[in-house]
Amino acid sequence: MDLGVLRKVGHNEQVEVTTPVIIPWHNGKPRIVGDFRALNTYTIPDRYPIPRIQETLTQTSQAKFITAMDALKGFHQNFLTDNSKKLLRIIAHCGIFEYLRMPFGRNNAPSHYQRMMNTIFPEELSEGWLIIYIDDIIVCSETWEISLTRLERVIQKIVQVNREISLKKCHFAYSELQALGHVASGLSLGIDKNKNAAVLLEPMPQTKKEMKSFLGFAGYYRQYIKDFSKIAKSLYKPCDQQTVYEMTEERVKAYEELTHSLTDAPFLLMPDWKLPFKL
Repeated sequence: MDLGVLRKVGHNEQVEVTTPVIIPWHNGKPRIVGDFRALNTYTIPDRYPIPRIQETLTQTSQAKFITAMDALKGFHQNFLTDNSKKLLRIIAHCGIFEYLRMPFGRNNAPSHYQRMMNTIFPEELSEGWLIIYIDDIIVCSETWEISLTRLERVIQKIVQVNREISLKKCHFAYSELQALGHVASGLSLGIDKNKNAAVLLEPMPQTKKEMKSFLGFAGYYRQYIKDFSKIAKSLYKPCDQQTVYEMTEERVKAYEELTHSLTDAPFLLMPDWKLPFKL
């Protein structure tokens, strides 16, 4: 409430819509998230395209200096209309609260934010050196001087539209950068080592839900795994709703092969767009 994200609904106000509140722990701190699943089913989807992460990161090709910035409390920087506020009310043990700014959990929030960011930086995006993935901003440069000039342009626009970035999440002029679960440099693209370590710490899936979660994680990095679809084929079968879940010897072998491939994944060389391509 002190940040202007929520306001407490008065006792004399009529309340027609409320959703329960979930408080997950994020980086050791509680994060209030409304359960907007029911509202999302009645919301017309915003089809504005979100960039594909792997294709986006290939734009760092040939970059010697890479800067990454993260919007401060991204969605909360967007104000809501009065009609939207009435639909985005959450109920807690201490009363009913109304969102004044865009909350997490709304299905159209990412598309709305991507559109807004693309509108702020049209020239920079068309020039090919700026990457925008929702609230992540990446600036790619070939020299130190160009890096400073481009960074100044980006920051000036952020200030002009009254936006804020999280300084503690900024990484300025790195030759290699961890972003969106990957390690990107001007020469190669690989899996973030922290993600590799997480695979080894997780026990073998014992339920359909756990297997779906693992396959979603592994599928995100499928470009690093040769013959991913062949290896994972047997693991997808027990995820069918009509199939009894059973980790057969074949599936155990496939799971172990996938985890090994993830932890021992190679770095992929970046394309040089100045050279000719052959299909």
